[in-house]
Amino acid sequence: MRSAIIVFLSFFLPSVLFGQEKKAKKFEQEFELEVQAEYRYFFDNAQFTGQNDHFPSLALRPEYSIDWNKGDDQINFKGFLRIDTDDERTHYDIRELYYQKVHNKWELSVGLKKIFWGVTESNHLVDIINQTDQVESFDGEEKLGQPMVQFSYNTSFGTFDFFYLPYFRKRTFPGEKGRLRFGIPINQDDIGFESAAEEWHQDFAVRYKHYFSIFDIGLSHFYGTGREPLFSSNEDGSINAFYPVINQTGLDLQITHDAFLWKIESIYRSSDFQDFFAFTGGLEYTFSNIKNSGLDIGILGEYLYDERDELALNALQNDVFFGSRLALNDTQDTQLLMGGIFDLENSSRIYSLEASRRIGNSLKLELEARIFSKIDDGEFILSNFKNDSFFKISLSKFF
Repeated sequence: MRSAIIVFLSFFLPSVLFGQEKKAKKFEQEFELEVQAEYRYFFDNAQFTGQNDHFPSLALRPEYSIDWNKGDDQINFKGFLRIDTDDERTHYDIRELYYQKVHNKWELSVGLKKIFWGVTESNHLVDIINQTDQVESFDGEEKLGQPMVQFSYNTSFGTFDFFYLPYFRKRTFPGEKGRLRFGIPINQDDIGFESAAEEWHQDFAVRYKHYFSIFDIGLSHFYGTGREPLFSSNEDGSINAFYPVINQTGLDLQITHDAFLWKIESIYRSSDFQDFFAFTGGLEYTFSNIKNSGLDIGILGEYLYDERDELALNALQNDVFFGSRLALNDTQDTQLLMGGIFDLENSSRIYSLEASRRIGNSLKLELEARIFSKIDDGEFILSNFKNDSFFKISLSKFF
């Protein structure tokens, strides 16, 4: 991966920066560093040999940006490093390192970048550009930096985004000591590819987004190496996995009406090995400024469907999600999100809690809990995590 980044950046960035050097008149720079201490505790006895219960760790997240030409030219960097008792969770990554040029109706970005698509709370089906950093978060919210060229063009009837993705990054997985893993730890280097070009298969994507009246809509198509590996198990319990070449067409839609947010995400993905449709849809209603206290309470409900059934890597194939979001709107930015996902075909349940609050001007406290309840043994994915309910607390210092 390091060599790919060096080749990619050395090809694009020098010519861009050299061409701008003479024009640059004023530079604006910003630097920020987050140092985070984290502790994860797993309540139940380990299901598999070698797994630990306690995971203290330390993370660093430096950020740097510089812009010139009144902000029309920028270089942005976001780094990441974690040191953990699970060797596979000890890792570093360049989340973002890219040059961006803005000119009238178009923007050009070259380098490593993070792109997010989607509107629903419980599952982000259409979000496919970046690879998931599986060791960093259970819900797939954390992503690895993706080498890309992105060109965006703004018109009066919407924005068109075009992506060229020259290099693929493999998903990370917990090691032998780690939790939230299969019975046999997966070595990411053992996962193969359908394409003979492997990591260098040339991927492409396009997205159209627009808003009109109460509607925000996104339409996307992706062609390339799928970010989710396909898994199959052998009779001896070992697991085969590879990354297929896929086509994925996606829709994300949000409708805002008074205090209601109606949300939809759907995809159709096809490959030589598997074609399927998946859908997530629901609503969020917010009670704002209750009794003039500043408190906002949101009620969420979503339905999740995936034609892959138990082979869905996210284990959300015919489920409902209910939750609530609380925001105190205070100077400490206190927030709370809690909810549960309920399988409509068996007894499996996943409960979640996320909370955060600033302390003073430079500290932030975060809490997270995931509870796996009554997990059905027939669940191909979740049955491996049934003993992995956990609590996590972290404290960040910003410099």
